[in-house]
This record gives sequence, C-alpha cells and structure tokens, in this order.
Amino acid sequence: MPENLKKLNQDIADISTWLKFDKIPWVIAGPCSAETEEQVLSTARELMKSAHVKVFRAGLWKPRTRPNTFEGVGKAGLEWLKTVKTETPLLTTTEVASARHVELCLENDVDILWIGARTTVNPFLVQEIADALRGADIPVLVKNPINAELGLWLGAIERLYDSGIRKLAAIHRGFSTYMEMEYRNRPDWQIPIELKRLIPNLPLICDPSHIGGSRQFIEPISQTALDLGISGLMIETHIDPDRALSDSKQQIKPDVLISLLERLRARSAAIAGKPVAGKIGRLRAQIGHVDRQIMQDLAERMRWVEQIGKLKQQHGIAVLQINQWENILEDHMARAEQLGLDAEFVKAVFELIHAQAVKRQL
Repeated sequence: MPENLKKLNQDIADISTWLKFDKIPWVIAGPCSAETEEQVLSTARELMKSAHVKVFRAGLWKPRTRPNTFEGVGKAGLEWLKTVKTETPLLTTTEVASARHVELCLENDVDILWIGARTTVNPFLVQEIADALRGADIPVLVKNPINAELGLWLGAIERLYDSGIRKLAAIHRGFSTYMEMEYRNRPDWQIPIELKRLIPNLPLICDPSHIGGSRQFIEPISQTALDLGISGLMIETHIDPDRALSDSKQQIKPDVLISLLERLRARSAAIAGKPVAGKIGRLRAQIGHVDRQIMQDLAERMRWVEQIGKLKQQHGIAVLQINQWENILEDHMARAEQLGLDAEFVKAVFELIHAQAVKRQL
C-alpha cells in the first residue's frame, strides 16, 4: 500500500462511530429528488418500517444534463429533512456540489453529505467542497466519477481526508458509457474492488439504482454487491415513483424495497475456522500456481513479440497489422466459446495484451 494511503487507511473512522446498524445490508433510501414536503415525509414514514434502512436520502440540488428540467427544490428542502429527523429515527443525507451547499447543510443539521459522480470528476469542485468542510465533523460519502477513473475517485477521498474529514465512505454507482448495454451504467466491479484493496478500512456502498437505471435490476445488482462483501446499499425509493420528477424508472416504492431487502442474503466475510477454509486454501494455492504460469507465458510471449518487432523494423514493415490482428482475435473468441469462457472477457484480455505487444514493438 502506498505510504499516503496507508496513513489515510489507518485514520478513517470505523463506520460504527457514525452509523449504528445490526442488519446487513444497511441501507440509505429515499427519493432521487425531494419534490414536496408531503412526498418526502410520506416516503420517510414508510421507510422507517424497515430495520435495514438507517438513512433517508433526498437530492435537493440536482445537476441535470439538460437545462430547463427539474433541478431540485434547493434550500427549501432542508426544512423537510429536519422534519424527517423529528418524525422518524432516520438520519438524513443529501448531495452537495459547491461550498454554498455545504454551508447550508451544516447550518441545517444534515447528518451525512455525499458528493455526486459529476462532482467527483472535477478536482476543482472537490477541493472547494473539501475547503468548506475544513473543521467539520460530518460523514462524507464519495460517489465514483462518471468515467471509469480510479485516480479521480481516490483523489476526491484524499482531498477530503486532507481537509480533516475522517468519517468517509465510497459509493459505487457505475460508470457512463457510449455503448448500448442492458444497464444504465457499467458496474466495472474490478474498480471498487481495487479501491477496497488500496483502502481496506474504507466503507463501500453500492448504488444499484444508478447502475441498473431500471427498477427491475435493483435486486440482482444488490445481491451481487452483497456477494462481493459490500454491506451498504443506497437505493432510490419514492412514494409514487411513476410520477417522480427525476429518474422515475429506477425508483421503487417503500413497500417494494422492504420486501426486496428481506429476500437479499448476505454472506459471511470470514472463513477462518470453518471446515471449508482448508478446501478454499488448497484451491487458492492451485489458482496461484496457474497465475504464476500465466505470467511466465506472458513474459515468453513478449519475448517473441520483441523479435517480430526487430524484424519489422529491419524490413520497414508497419508495427500494426490490423487484418492479422482481427483474424487472431476472432480465433481467440471462437476458442474461448469452445472452452466455456466468456468471449467478450477473452476479447478484453487479448486487447490489453495486444496493446502491450504493439508498445513493445515501437
């Protein structure tokens, strides 16, 4: 672990110091946007019936893609969140995207803040928020940036840490893509997994509403998160989702959420002492052996690649032979299917290998 992250990891406050929960998953739920006081309170009153739900969320300032759309009720919604706190046992949270938002939330006793994906991608805005939070003792959740960039996610967390924030957590909400796909945002689970590897003490939360973009995907994505050891969920919940002013397709009713949460099954993170531990250890040893063999094979492959590169250089042949590469890739994908491997996975692996091979020949 890099030294700068080692100290950050040691200093992060245990989640139990700012959030009390006895059930997994523990859940942050509420509407995408606060629209009216009645909508906010009706939703919160229903959500408090679930032992899983500990925090009520509602967006007050909504960074929308296009102008002339609903951009939130703003400051007025802070009074509604205060009422949620007096009428229910739920903590409150909302998104902040500027120093002014931070000031208003601190003045109005919002319990937890979160930084959205469109803000995380901008270090200038993150620094502005971090500066406004200096001296505050409040939990801050950081959503991943809209693009698949681990460095920006880490950077936002580091800026908040440098400003004195120790109650930190990360929210995985998926990554935007131009490609047509089933989900609204690509999960790219390997990125939050790598974040957790770099900062093991950092609590990780999954936002299945934004990953899926449709209510039908919330349950399977939530279960996948639990299977990966992610114990916190942020799920958009609205008393009348079909009439929601923003992201109506990905919101669910409180009673639907409560039923969904009872169906989810969390797995134990610990294996030490269990009868299966020895079996898993032996299987991991076999995987380690295969991994070492893969690296040896890759090293050998690159040695042959370098020899080809020298021959191309000597004879004035272009490094990139696109037709040859396309034929090789098609063969690999066909072979992958024969072996029961996911062809797209194999394609992605060999595209990385090919990019390195081209680099070695330049």
